[in-house]
Amino acid sequence: MKSEPDVYSIANLKLDKISIWDGVRNYQARNFMRQMSVGDLVFFYHSNTKIPGIVGLMRVIQTNIADRSQFDLNSEYYDAKSQLDAPRWQTVKVEFVEEFTKFISLDELKQKFSADEILLVRKGNRLSVMPVSEGAAQKILQMR
Repeated sequence: MKSEPDVYSIANLKLDKISIWDGVRNYQARNFMRQMSVGDLVFFYHSNTKIPGIVGLMRVIQTNIADRSQFDLNSEYYDAKSQLDAPRWQTVKVEFVEEFTKFISLDELKQKFSADEILLVRKGNRLSVMPVSEGAAQKILQMR
């Protein structure tokens, strides 16, 4: 799961301990979140920064939460087409697990993995949420 560090960083999650992962407005990313289960471990990725990369680990503690920002008229994530009884945007709640002592840059990931192994390294990929296979996840964990 990606976040811009000036919007919400691993340091913010470490301080907050628990957070709702709101504001996702891409259907494919939303669908990936819908597939998450309580207990899933998730890589925290800092994007849109000088050197993007994986900075830590979090755990899903609640799923299928209606993203409240879709109903907030003052939110940049407001969606006029979404209804309280049929929300279009769901999210998850996560908890802090670990901040990596070794930052894993996108360039390092591109060297170790093909686009078939990790969607993140696919050219032009801008999804904020994407799955990682168990095998790839184990390799990433060994890189930290």
